Amino acid sequence: MKSWYLKNVGLGLVALIMLSGQAAQAAAGDCPTKGVKELTGAGSTFDFPLFSKMFDEYNKLCGVKVNYQSIGSGGGIRQLQEMTVDFGASDGIMTEQQLAQAKGGPVLHVPVTAGAEAVVYNLPGIARGAIKLTPDVLADIYLKKITKWDDQHIKALNPNVSLPNLDIAVVHRSDGSGTTYIFTDYLSKVSKDWSDKVGTATSVNWPGDIGGAGNEGVANQVRQIPGAIGYVELAYAMQNNMPWALVRNKAGTFMPPSLEGAAAAADVQSLPDDMKVMVTNSANQYAYPISGFSWMLIYADQKDAARGDAVAHLAWWMIHDGQKYSKALLYAPLAPAAVQKAESLIRQVKVANKPILAGN
Repeated sequence: MKSWYLKNVGLGLVALIMLSGQAAQAAAGDCPTKGVKELTGAGSTFDFPLFSKMFDEYNKLCGVKVNYQSIGSGGGIRQLQEMTVDFGASDGIMTEQQLAQAKGGPVLHVPVTAGAEAVVYNLPGIARGAIKLTPDVLADIYLKKITKWDDQHIKALNPNVSLPNLDIAVVHRSDGSGTTYIFTDYLSKVSKDWSDKVGTATSVNWPGDIGGAGNEGVANQVRQIPGAIGYVELAYAMQNNMPWALVRNKAGTFMPPSLEGAAAAADVQSLPDDMKVMVTNSANQYAYPISGFSWMLIYADQKDAARGDAVAHLAWWMIHDGQKYSKALLYAPLAPAAVQKAESLIRQVKVANKPILAGN
């Protein structure tokens, strides 16, 4: 896997830097040109560790403070719809209904990163990576069909693990969440029962048990409850030193969550122009199956010329120079093909029907 990553992502970063004269421009060229010194955004908690670093560095470079509210993708979408923020952030694709309710018109989904979701657990004495789960077993745990850790289906996958006779406390997001969108999209692909009964969305009617607000809330609930299982963005699992399961991918390999696995999942040869694509349950043999893109949500038609200029320049910097902060924080840098699609989308941001970054 390491050699695959170095070849496809490590070299991809070099290609990204050399992608065009515009991508190689001095970073200061991505600063706003109309005097804006503050922007507001809201949404994804999945992105928060990366955004905190990116926005701090952008402020140092350009003197633009980005106030980002880590309230979940659902909250970010609502604030964007109401035009109370300059941009939203989501790990889930906006629905047709959500797009229709956006007061500012068409919304662009600009990819800014990709990441993995860890299936974390609290089983005293059982180490990280000691538990293996197949897609059907994971779905049945969340459907509440499997309720004990020593259930025969889990034991069959883990014959050398001393599984306790302990209730499985299923933890999920209580808020509208792109992390939930990725997780439920995955479950819908691998379980017809899940697809028929629950489906894919930022918020769903969970069969049970316990809700937590944000990735932080889910991580805290799992840490506090013996027997708990939950799903969190990889950085949160690492920060909290949480054990995670190996999940069998489509190729049949039990995979740990990793930025390499997320990069493999996101390495899609034929990306749609609008970048509204889910990469869960990838057929790539190196892919971690619960992975996905995360997007900046930006109105294509900006009403304020100065703020539109600032948002477009910020997004351009994030998909180029900002990518160098991804790996250290356990996010997968965008591959060159995704960067090209993102560039095309940002060039569609306009004021009075005039593209802001037409020359980039």
